[in-house]
Amino acid sequence: MPLLDVRNLSVDFVVAESVVHAVKDISFTINRGETLALVGESGSGKSVTAFSILKLLPYPMARHPQGEIFWSGQDLMHVSENQMQSIRGNAIAMIFQEPMTALNPLHSLERQISEVLFLHKKMDREQARIRVAELLDLVELEGLKDRLDAYPHQLSGGQRQRVMIAMALANEPQLLIADEPTTALDVTVQKEILDLLKQLQKKMHMAMLLISHDLGVVRHMAHRIGVMEKGHLLECNETEILFNKPQNEYTKHLLNSKPSGRARPLDNNAEIILEGQGMSVTFTSERGLFDLQKPQKVYAVRDVSLSVKAGETLGIVGESGSGKTTLGLALLRLQNAKGRIVCLGQDISRLDSKQMRAKRRQMQIVFQDPFASLSPRLSAAAIIAEGLLVHEKNLTAAKRDQRVIKAMQDVQLDPETRHRYPHEFSGGQRQRIALARALILQPSILVLDEPTSALDVSVQAQIVDLLRSLQVNTNIAMIFISHDLRVVRALAHRVIVMKDGQIVETNETEKIFSQPEQEYTRRLLSAIVT
Repeated sequence: MPLLDVRNLSVDFVVAESVVHAVKDISFTINRGETLALVGESGSGKSVTAFSILKLLPYPMARHPQGEIFWSGQDLMHVSENQMQSIRGNAIAMIFQEPMTALNPLHSLERQISEVLFLHKKMDREQARIRVAELLDLVELEGLKDRLDAYPHQLSGGQRQRVMIAMALANEPQLLIADEPTTALDVTVQKEILDLLKQLQKKMHMAMLLISHDLGVVRHMAHRIGVMEKGHLLECNETEILFNKPQNEYTKHLLNSKPSGRARPLDNNAEIILEGQGMSVTFTSERGLFDLQKPQKVYAVRDVSLSVKAGETLGIVGESGSGKTTLGLALLRLQNAKGRIVCLGQDISRLDSKQMRAKRRQMQIVFQDPFASLSPRLSAAAIIAEGLLVHEKNLTAAKRDQRVIKAMQDVQLDPETRHRYPHEFSGGQRQRIALARALILQPSILVLDEPTSALDVSVQAQIVDLLRSLQVNTNIAMIFISHDLRVVRALAHRVIVMKDGQIVETNETEKIFSQPEQEYTRRLLSAIVT
């Protein structure tokens, strides 16, 4: 008898007066100790399916026109809310995708983990504290046992994810649902979290439902895989059979969608577009009102020098906190820094803000999260045209619209959609809008800060191909900041490896990947989950 038996599940969302069919008549089972992975692109219905099991959807906007979810002989579709509360976090637990939003920013580490123990085990404060210490040992966070009063923002991304796992495992659940548990993590931290989950699953003989769009993660973790598209479960099979002999065309498309290819050959005589010499960025720790200690200086970037030529892509890789993004912002004068910055032969280090504004059209940036960096109140056309209003004020409205249409065509977006708003586009389309906004001014240097980290693997491949073709057509210089080494390998001519604000290794891309010189680089490469 399976531990979980989902039969003919459908999920609809009533939006305004229309109905969206998010999940359509899917069935699957999960056995004790087994990991089933659901994979597919954004909007395929993976997370909606997982949330249905625990009835965490926004009812009554969400509804189930049909379906049964059997758990221990009970159909969860027909149990009371009190019964569901006794199951959630106890028999079935969940790890959410983004721990920073899933954890309460106002509650300490101890209070967050203790909450499920108070609720389900009726422990007193002393019993809960002992159990919290055991759980921190379990998820390899022994160092936090002396920092139980710490808050989520004081922990690293990997630590926050481990706290989420500790909370989920507090009551030794029979089924753990993990919704994209490693999406925003560095390759090294991702591997640590995945290995930890496998160890804990074996130790506790726990079943797992893994939701992911990362096929490397899925192959490493799952016994069986279900492939979803547009609410349908197209195929479900054992992991190796699915990878080696996929039956469905969409499954074959997913498996072949990894970022591939290499950067085009570079002209060695190309002009240097941007150069940083002796770049250093320091932050001073804030001091509280009654804090008598002196503020501490923290070096985010320490004495870094680099250059990038026309038509070249320079990859910058490293773990979170290594200084990648800070360096990128400093090179564009978006972050105060010591050192010399030369752009197109001009020293811009000491230009004032008015002088820099004129220079900005040559230097553009695309941020990690397009939904956060695009104004929800502006249409795509208004967002893309924003730079023209600053740098080309004499353009008529008609000519500005023509430039917007051309920019959208360049990034393979339908110009007919230019009057829509950001929430009406997919994640990949929003990233293309951000690209169009940067490219409409025809810059000489483009900095891309983790532009593919939150995208499906097939969309990642599309963005990589798009960037490569744009570079061929425009000869633009690019700095590509990422912790996804597979994407960097497909796009970059040279790679800089950063650790603790310093460059530990730099070389041509293929030499970095095939003959790394530093132990830290070898550790990064060995952590790639394929």
